[in-house]
Amino acid sequence: MGELSVVAKVGWLAFTLGIAFGATAQRTNFCTMGAISDMVMMDDRNRLRAWLLAIAVGIAASQGLHLAGLVDLNKAIYLTPNLGWAGAVIGGLMFGFGMTQAGGCGSKTLIRLGAGNLKSLYVAVVLGIFAYMTLRGVLALVRTALEGATNVDLKASGVVNNQGLPDLLAATGLEIGSARMILAAAAVALLVWYCFKDGDFRQSKRDVIAGLIIGLTVPAGWAITGIAGFDEFQPTPLFSLTFVAPVGNSLQYLMTFTGATIDFGVASVGGVIAGSFLAAMSAKEFRVESFVDADDMIRHTIGAALMGTGGVLALGCTIGQGLTGMSTLAVGSVLALGSIIAGGVLGIRYLEEGTLGGALKAMLARS
Repeated sequence: MGELSVVAKVGWLAFTLGIAFGATAQRTNFCTMGAISDMVMMDDRNRLRAWLLAIAVGIAASQGLHLAGLVDLNKAIYLTPNLGWAGAVIGGLMFGFGMTQAGGCGSKTLIRLGAGNLKSLYVAVVLGIFAYMTLRGVLALVRTALEGATNVDLKASGVVNNQGLPDLLAATGLEIGSARMILAAAAVALLVWYCFKDGDFRQSKRDVIAGLIIGLTVPAGWAITGIAGFDEFQPTPLFSLTFVAPVGNSLQYLMTFTGATIDFGVASVGGVIAGSFLAAMSAKEFRVESFVDADDMIRHTIGAALMGTGGVLALGCTIGQGLTGMSTLAVGSVLALGSIIAGGVLGIRYLEEGTLGGALKAMLARS
């Protein structure tokens, strides 16, 4: 048997990484929407701290790979010189609100699908359709118009080459490597301190393990595409975990086998579903679930559509921007993450109050 091609190697490694992510998230109940809901409704921040720990681990390991010269994060889509601030904010708000209506973000949808939730199968299909429509379909016209009207070309200033926070700091005269180390160390130290200063979190092995393993999947993705996927003639685009556009590409591949390939994104989507399935079966937690009524289906449809569209506008989801994007220290990722959280809080208040006006009043009253 001959040696695997680079494309096949990346695909199999991505599928394996997806299995690790899916199994871990299923067994530890790692969920961004759940973390926000716990914080808003019960003042419980354990799952939020697990998410923040994952961000810290992702930043530390990813920046370490870059500083060691093993991968070049400047080639990631998050560090382009065009700062799409409007897409990050509007798309982030849409995605955050949508995930609360659909019962979970993109990754949680795949995890629940693997564990037998038929609602998540429906949500994944609608999310994928709207993601593809926003990438290359009719909604792409709106997206490109928004980008053309609002994107800021930072390179045109002649001061910075991309939207990375280290580059912005280096513009003050600091050496770029030093700026990167200072920012990464400060961000990691602050996040780790916030997580482990809480006694309940320190005693929650499940949440600590979730944060550590999920956080490591992000640099693992960079390593798969940037190291294992290196080829002088046809290099693999630098990529790591995200679950909006890859779901759309996965649907296209399943339907046509043309125009899409089993790249890192498509393979990781399949891996997450498989990992969740294996974990659910081993724990005897596989359960077939369906919609309660028509209102439940309508709410999930709206949420999935908002996630698909918003996730593409924001260049990622709670994983794609919240973990992978944040690991690059990109300005756009900070904007998108903050907007996703704000949209999630609004969505939870909407479910509680029943109207957007009531949700906004509740948010302001508690701010």
